[in-house]
Amino acid sequence: MTTVLSVRDLSVRFRMRGGRPIAAVTGVSFDLAAGECLALVGESGCGKSVLASALLGLLPGNAQTAGSAVLHAGGDPVDLLAADERTLARTVRGRRIGLVPQSPAAHLTPVRTVRAQLAETLRELTRTPRRELRAATEAAAARAAFPPGHLDRYPHELSGGLAQRAATALALVGDAPLLLADEPTTGLDRDLVDRTADELRRTADDGRALLMITHDLAAAERIADRVAVMYAGRVVELADATSYFGGEGPRHPYARGLLDALPERAFAPIPGMPPELGDLPEGCAFAPRCERATGQCGTLPPFDGQVACHHLEEPGRA
Repeated sequence: MTTVLSVRDLSVRFRMRGGRPIAAVTGVSFDLAAGECLALVGESGCGKSVLASALLGLLPGNAQTAGSAVLHAGGDPVDLLAADERTLARTVRGRRIGLVPQSPAAHLTPVRTVRAQLAETLRELTRTPRRELRAATEAAAARAAFPPGHLDRYPHELSGGLAQRAATALALVGDAPLLLADEPTTGLDRDLVDRTADELRRTADDGRALLMITHDLAAAERIADRVAVMYAGRVVELADATSYFGGEGPRHPYARGLLDALPERAFAPIPGMPPELGDLPEGCAFAPRCERATGQCGTLPPFDGQVACHHLEEPGRA
């Protein structure tokens, strides 16, 4: 398979007042191929959305990045962490990387209708002739199940679910070789979750790469090829989706706990709360919540490309 994105040792630190650093993302590495969907999962605050913002150059001014994230598709290779704003704005965002944002209301222009924003995006990215714009706009809306009767509404007139679908429609317009979908099913009912997930899956089946950041493990199970589990800014497990959701199951206790918390599984929540990223322990950040923890967990377990844990779960599910 053709590699679209290569991430190596990506780290993000925020410098807070007084000089205190916040380690939001630490040492993340993965490859993403054309035709593949990688689901990045984990509890809120684990660093998933910060990672997506780093790839798009959308971090605030107090952020510092390290490592590399090389985009190979759609043109000459470019290190997204090293690229300047002009390069990102003119040649990457929308054209080589599409974004379904976590907060669509903040990404939609408040003084323009959904139709006008879709039409403008179509003209800019696809050079659609003016005489074909109306039909192309309605077709673009339909890809994200956005109802045509709402196209002439402004963002403030939309429900959260409709705003999410509008943002998804805009992200799909350019057919970028890499699509970042940050919580793309937020605010949608189950039927629309499935429809949106299936449309995102079609982008991968058409030969593009999809990085889906989500809390919705059911949506991830529906469309992902691989699953990366993040905890406290680190990837703690990277597995094939078929193995993660069935078969052997997750090997990291936290990754197993995410699945066991689902109502259709054990419905057993993970005890405790995630740590503050500005006050991480020296060793395994999950140890205070883990029933398998021992003194060995005072040392940070290395990530071997598949899992980072001193006390792996046994293969197989009950």
